[in-house]
Amino acid sequence: MEKNNKPVVYIISDSVGETAEFVVTAVASQFNSGHVEIHKESFLTDSGRLKEIVKEASKKNSMIVYTLVLPELRDAIIKEAFKYNLPLVDLLGPMFAAFSRIMSVDPRLEPGLIRRMDEDYFRRVAAVEFAVKHDDGKDPLGLLQADVVLIGVSRTSKTPLSMYLAHRKIKVANLPLVPEIEPPQELFNLPRNKVIGLTIAPDLLREIRQERLTALGLKSRANYAEMERIFEELEYSKRIMRRLGCAVFDVSHKAVEEVADKIINVVKEYKEE
Repeated sequence: MEKNNKPVVYIISDSVGETAEFVVTAVASQFNSGHVEIHKESFLTDSGRLKEIVKEASKKNSMIVYTLVLPELRDAIIKEAFKYNLPLVDLLGPMFAAFSRIMSVDPRLEPGLIRRMDEDYFRRVAAVEFAVKHDDGKDPLGLLQADVVLIGVSRTSKTPLSMYLAHRKIKVANLPLVPEIEPPQELFNLPRNKVIGLTIAPDLLREIRQERLTALGLKSRANYAEMERIFEELEYSKRIMRRLGCAVFDVSHKAVEEVADKIINVVKEYKEE
């Protein structure tokens, strides 16, 4: 059968195939990649299916790129590609051979191993992205999706704690408590163990806020840093926390790690219930 002139790259992998797709895309960009089709077959473990793909590829202007770990599949694809005289690129084979010369152990030959090793990394990234998206009261609906919600007045370490906990793979949302703004109803629909209140000594809060205003080039006597305003905000936050019945931690003169450990314990207890 006459082959279609449009180039097609078949990617075959016994895992996701992301490595091969990245390499193929990078190389194809040097040959005007808009005129190249990429067909990817992921999690392939059956030699019968492999033969079908190679036969299909033989009918087109195509090549095959593969990242197969299992020896039986590697042997099968070489045999099938040779039968149809198809261009074949093995992305892992040369690297396996080179590693075998310097390593004292045999390869584990487990498909998708790197993906499993990277699961923690991706969960951490997802938690950080969640914390950024739901920082400072953004998207109240996200409160329901969080592992824990931090509440408190401005400058009670809500954001630093959120980032620290996110790097521990905990999805955190934080919400500022301001007397003039009623908290979203979603906050009151949460189990009390999913909410953590943060408080701080008034004098310390004033000092922190004054430093913040100075850094921003604003007047140090602005309402934001006045004791009357600070007492008003802290009293309001206490009323909200009592209403919620949540745990409350004082962040005065405490390192982020110290407070975070207490929050992690609450999260663990909640998840074990």
